[in-house]
Amino acid sequence: MELPLYLSFNEFENRYYDNLEKWFEEYHNTSETDYLKSLAELYSPYLYYNFANDRLQADASIQIKDCFFPSYDKIGLSFCTGCDNGEKTKTSRSMNHMFEWKTITMMEYAQHILDKINKHISANRDEKDKDVMSLINDYDVITSRDGAGYCVNYNQHQSTLPFLKAYLPVYGQTVNMAVYRDFIFSIVQIAEYIDHRLKELGLFESTIYAKLKSDAKFKVQMSHQFLTLCN
Repeated sequence: MELPLYLSFNEFENRYYDNLEKWFEEYHNTSETDYLKSLAELYSPYLYYNFANDRLQADASIQIKDCFFPSYDKIGLSFCTGCDNGEKTKTSRSMNHMFEWKTITMMEYAQHILDKINKHISANRDEKDKDVMSLINDYDVITSRDGAGYCVNYNQHQSTLPFLKAYLPVYGQTVNMAVYRDFIFSIVQIAEYIDHRLKELGLFESTIYAKLKSDAKFKVQMSHQFLTLCN
């Protein structure tokens, strides 16, 4: 069962038990614990642990290659030879590019994907009847390149599909900023709801809070070890 990702807390809360019932219908030898763990995995990518406040906060962002024609006046750059999608680049033009990593919001990423899909539909008359959702994971559309710009990694794109399916319009040219703001506001509430249910079942170590805190501590420790070795 593909659990839907909700962009508002009210919708998540209202549909919680309906989806739990569907979960039981599909998975007979299961429990609410399994359902909650799957929900925690679904929403965790849009959160991070804040050490200063000892709490979860929204972090709906993604790292992406920003490819451009070289001007040789920047540092920390690499050649852009493709998007690491497991296939050779279809044109040698990308060999003349350079890239730098950028962190963009999921709203920006969604708009980039929407632009790609709409451009493809406009350029192909035989696909005028297709909508955004029918092309949301089309390899050729998603990884298409037209000169400089963001370079989508198809494998990484798979992890964004739950959000994109919930957020992108079926038809239209722009994403909804108000809906995105609601998601940023709601994601922590959704996580707290999931964690509350897990703690009621005695599963504190499985909470989103516990896992992201542990991950954050590990990253800090690794960073300290790296600095120690460098010195």
